[in-house]
Amino acid sequence: MGAQPHRSETRPIASLKLPVDAPIAGRLLRRYKRFLADIELPSGETLTVHCPNPGAMTGTDRPGSAVRCSTSNNPKRKLAHTLERVRVGRIWVGVHTLRANQLVARALAAGALPPFTDYASIRPEIPAPGGSRLDFGLSDHPEDPRRAWLEVKSVTLAAGQTARFPDSVTARGRRHLETLAALRRRGDRAALLFVVQRGDCTEVECAEEIDPAYAGALRSAARDGVEILAVRARVLSDGIHLEKFLPVLV
Repeated sequence: MGAQPHRSETRPIASLKLPVDAPIAGRLLRRYKRFLADIELPSGETLTVHCPNPGAMTGTDRPGSAVRCSTSNNPKRKLAHTLERVRVGRIWVGVHTLRANQLVARALAAGALPPFTDYASIRPEIPAPGGSRLDFGLSDHPEDPRRAWLEVKSVTLAAGQTARFPDSVTARGRRHLETLAALRRRGDRAALLFVVQRGDCTEVECAEEIDPAYAGALRSAARDGVEILAVRARVLSDGIHLEKFLPVLV
């Protein structure tokens, strides 16, 4: 990727927290079959939990890492506990991808995400032309008649202070970029928002060596006018805190 930031949002973000109750402490034994993880409790008991992350989780899947899990009271669930965060060095990394969407939903509702304030209508999981489904559709802005589309991507991979996405090949992610670009070309507003679920990164870049097709689609979308943005979310004991915008290198 190039070494210049595509777009660096400088407006401040209002203080905002997504509470996440994760009382189950343990150590990661293994992550396997994509959506399963075994953890060891302080008592020595082994517990199988749901791993809500379809990616490779590179750097956050090391055996022995401290973890925290949430608990569901839904009797229909096969596994009552969900892996929420993994300790990497001195920080927690949020590995529950849906939390990124929940954090953005809360920020949009509170008017705390400056590029997307003042929209009267905010709809999640909205079908887009062409058959794709995007994370948010926004409309009824008092000064901008365009419809806005927003896709959110959770980021956990890092190299030093640079957050990187994706951590595995993502054909679905590439299709989302192509959809956003098509919507922008027809006159709508379209944006991709990386949510970095770790507090030790200062910028975001595409992991081109992992998925060259995604990197190409990201550059193409940026040329078509898709807004490429990133925010950092610090994962703490009481939840996920939205902190600041980060530059994205495209």
